[in-house]
Amino acid sequence: MKSLLILLLLTPFAAQATQCPDTLDHNRKALAGDTEVNLCQQYLGKVVLVVNTASKCGFTDQYDGLEAIYRKYKDQGLVVLGFPSNDFSNQEPGTEKQIKEFCRLTFGVKFPMFAKTHVARGTQDPFYTALAQQAGEYPRWNFHKYLLNRNGKVVESYPSRVEPQDQKLIKAIEILLAGN
Repeated sequence: MKSLLILLLLTPFAAQATQCPDTLDHNRKALAGDTEVNLCQQYLGKVVLVVNTASKCGFTDQYDGLEAIYRKYKDQGLVVLGFPSNDFSNQEPGTEKQIKEFCRLTFGVKFPMFAKTHVARGTQDPFYTALAQQAGEYPRWNFHKYLLNRNGKVVESYPSRVEPQDQKLIKAIEILLAGN
């Protein structure tokens, strides 16, 4: 009886501690792999930059900048998550294996990449629905960026033309990493 009472008293706290925000409450398959990743278990508590990518886009060279900020800030708690998408003008037509090789060999991408994902409004994956609802906008093109704080809340959304080294983006990342 005593252990049942303790369990009943602790249950609300345990449930609260394991709550996951809608933005990260998703399982995703790693790019060109079979491994399922629970975004909440893996990335809650980190500053997260989510980017929809494409290999044949005018913004594809942003992979260099994304990898650079990932390398620079990952030990402070930043993670960049790439989601290849073929939603805009067929600019990601390859297989997942081709995309992975292209990213690794051409740009040295080491940040986590995931299976091809629909991101455009009307066809979007539930993960992108949650991001867009919080941000108030869906990606309109490749390399749209969502910045999430350590609690998984979208704090900013950046259109494709905003480069990874843009000072506004860097400043926002640094503020979130500092805990402000």
